[in-house]
Amino acid sequence: MGFAYNSIEVMAIIFIGVLGTGAFLGVTLFFIDRFQTQDAIRRNYPVIGRFRNIFTELGEFFRQYFFAMDREEMPFNRAQRNWVYNASEAKGNTVAFGSTRNLNIPGTPIFMNAPFPPLDDQYATTEPMLIGPTCRQPYLAPSFFNISGMSYGAISKPAIKALSRGAKAAGVWLNTGEGGLSPYHLEGDCDIVFQIGTAKFGVRDAEGNLSDDKLREVAAIPQVRMFEIKLSQGAKPGKGGILPAAKIDKEVSIIRGIPMGKDAISPNRHREVNDFDGLLDLISHVREVTGKPVGIKTCMGSADPWFEFFRKIRERGEDSAPDFISVDGGEGGTGAAPMPLIDLVGLPLREALIRMVDLRDLAGLHDRIRIVASGKLVAPGDVAWAICLGADFIATARGFMFSLGCIQALKCNRNTCPSGITTHIPSLQKGLVVHEKEKRVAAYARSVIGEVETIAHSVGVAEPRQMRRRHVRIVCDDGTSVQMNDLYPSVLLGAEGLARARGNKQFEDGLKRLGVV
Repeated sequence: MGFAYNSIEVMAIIFIGVLGTGAFLGVTLFFIDRFQTQDAIRRNYPVIGRFRNIFTELGEFFRQYFFAMDREEMPFNRAQRNWVYNASEAKGNTVAFGSTRNLNIPGTPIFMNAPFPPLDDQYATTEPMLIGPTCRQPYLAPSFFNISGMSYGAISKPAIKALSRGAKAAGVWLNTGEGGLSPYHLEGDCDIVFQIGTAKFGVRDAEGNLSDDKLREVAAIPQVRMFEIKLSQGAKPGKGGILPAAKIDKEVSIIRGIPMGKDAISPNRHREVNDFDGLLDLISHVREVTGKPVGIKTCMGSADPWFEFFRKIRERGEDSAPDFISVDGGEGGTGAAPMPLIDLVGLPLREALIRMVDLRDLAGLHDRIRIVASGKLVAPGDVAWAICLGADFIATARGFMFSLGCIQALKCNRNTCPSGITTHIPSLQKGLVVHEKEKRVAAYARSVIGEVETIAHSVGVAEPRQMRRRHVRIVCDDGTSVQMNDLYPSVLLGAEGLARARGNKQFEDGLKRLGVV
């Protein structure tokens, strides 16, 4: 004889079961918290104290979606992210009613529209620029806007694939980051900049030293157009790359030449480079072995040491110079870095870029060394500002991460990225569909390039790189603005001659330190 229960009785049994289970868990957690010794709050307030950590974790979520205004968040606010999202979907980025940007904040750039700009059929368009004119295989770079270094391992396989394919479609280069060259970088047949980090991943021998044979192997790949020797990066100057053990699978281990099961920490500098003479020797060696343009990437702490660098180039001759210098701002991002270095070390790009540009120009190397600017430049206004300062190229990583669908969850170092970009967990990578994301990558690049060309057209020049400091004003502390060339007079020795600097004590002092006079 069986028992029959009506629906109310079944619900009651379920409720009692859930209540009993909850009570059991509560009592268990009470005793665990009361007798553990690691957390004072949980020990004094068992169970309830756990909500503090839960709410701390949820704080990021609620600030991002409910409480923070459009332009309040860090490191990127909602307005910046939404612009990239819309650009990545090839949506129009026109807005109605008026700007939400506060134009009274010190440092804000305001571009100066020309009274008689070129007609629409004279629209400003980008021209390719040559890098490494003295190399056996110089590179004619088609785009001023490109993808900055993101290593395979730091970001996922589908992310690299989408970036490679999108870069090819948009005609921009893709920097490998220091993690070596994977098959996924090559999949899209885009132009590649191979980054040589301090650990020499991808071009190292068994002892971790630079291998000429492996350099030649990489250089023989047609898609590899340039080599970038990484000295430091903005997020962690003075510290080498950090790849947590959780993100090192078998494939990453093979590509990098490192063991699984422990963090991969690169040296904080190239062991064989002790001074600028050693750096110039390394640049010349890599260029001789590969036959391709070779540059450096650095985050500046001060301009003072770099006077010596450019003086050494003048002593050795222009052929000894790097073909490009990537200037990374101290506000640059990364997958994993100590907070003191992220927050407190390295000049921000707004200071570092102008110093490097002026040093190059003071040394008379304006047409020899190309400057690449990197550091939170994700929107057209940021890119145009950097060009006005003197950058020849701009590279961004996080802008393209947003184009892949990054939601700024701030979990890059945990292998739990919810958008599949910085994780090697297959179930999370499934959300990143390559054939869809590659379209977003290309659309974002095209949107930035197109809108920078729009700004260039508005200020009255025929090509974006013709923009100068006189074309932009900078908001000062009192809310008024001043032309950037009044704040930072441009040297442009290579283009306008040495006489441009004569009679100015600051320039004269700089020329003496560089050995020009």
